[in-house]
Amino acid sequence: MVQILINDILPILVIMILGYVCGKVQFFDDDQRQGLNKVVLNIALPAALFVSIVKATREMLVSDITLTLIALFGVVGMFMLSFFLCKLMFHHSTQEAAVCALIAGSPTIGFLGFAVLDPIYGNNVDTNLVIAIVAIVVNAITIPIGYYLINLGQAKDKAKALAASGKAAVAGAVNAAAATGAKAVAGAAADAKAATATTDGKAAVAADGTYVDKHGDTITSKGEVDLSQSSNKGHKKHEGIKNPNLAAIVNALKQPVCWAPILAVVLVIIGVQFPSELDPCFELIAKANSGLAVLSAGLALSTVKFSLGVETIWNTFFRLILTPAVFVVLGIIFGMAGDGDKLSLLVMAVALPPAFSGIIISSRYNIYVREGASSVAVSTVGFAATCVLIVWLMPIITHMFG
Repeated sequence: MVQILINDILPILVIMILGYVCGKVQFFDDDQRQGLNKVVLNIALPAALFVSIVKATREMLVSDITLTLIALFGVVGMFMLSFFLCKLMFHHSTQEAAVCALIAGSPTIGFLGFAVLDPIYGNNVDTNLVIAIVAIVVNAITIPIGYYLINLGQAKDKAKALAASGKAAVAGAVNAAAATGAKAVAGAAADAKAATATTDGKAAVAADGTYVDKHGDTITSKGEVDLSQSSNKGHKKHEGIKNPNLAAIVNALKQPVCWAPILAVVLVIIGVQFPSELDPCFELIAKANSGLAVLSAGLALSTVKFSLGVETIWNTFFRLILTPAVFVVLGIIFGMAGDGDKLSLLVMAVALPPAFSGIIISSRYNIYVREGASSVAVSTVGFAATCVLIVWLMPIITHMFG
């Protein structure tokens, strides 16, 4: 256990602190920080997710259908529960609650899965099975859901801003007409159009409150990077889709971090064996993902005031205590308590610290940064205690109900 804390948890904290210090002394400027986020989110992370999933097999998914179903419905269920509770308890927007769910509702299975579970339970078939199934659910299902919700929330905010802008323009025109006659209506309309441009050299502000910054990103009225039109995609938003739900799905699936794990799952399901000779091509960049992601998390934390408030404590509790407790109950109900170490493996897998993909998405799009970065830092430290608790408690539980 001490070896796990020193070899796996301590390096995360050290690199995160390094990123925090680099941010505070401005070792990286804003352009470089955003560039680092783009590298992680659009190159390194998709490669890491693809490699981690494509090594699984179709036989693994059906070898233990109970484990697969509990992992599927349990992980997705806790993700959605985190999303709804974030909106209900802390009154966050849809996109903020989505990023919260990507952090508090998702374990960092790809980074710490083997590093934590192998030394405790051994590198065996059960360990590989649990990690593969949880990784598939987290990376190929919850991340796309999170992107869909972010797109949907931002689209609704833009629609509200546009409607409010239209009402203000109409009200101004009516008032002007009442004061100076019908001729003023045309002048008020011209003024409304001119409001989308500025005279101080800054970017033009659209009627919905968005503008394009120096990085080429579209910034919303809330100061978030508009995911559907972010410059990292290299192409424009599809304007032909009018249905907001369908548009949100399409925009989410355009992101490499969404389609790469989904493609890997499709290959696994149809039984296509990925050539092992190509592994090094992906693993070289994938290996850079973990360190860069943790460094970026520290950089994100340096840009905001650290928060140890009720929300951070709740997210930590949700990630480290409530989630594994729910899986213990599900495992007992569906008869996994007597199935060797599988229940213990599953509980440990879902109790891992927050997925670093969540804080990278948070930092890249400037959504839920303060609470997200604080939750990642506190949860990573707190996992040192919950890891010991799970190792001690699970044999007692499995003995009682096995």
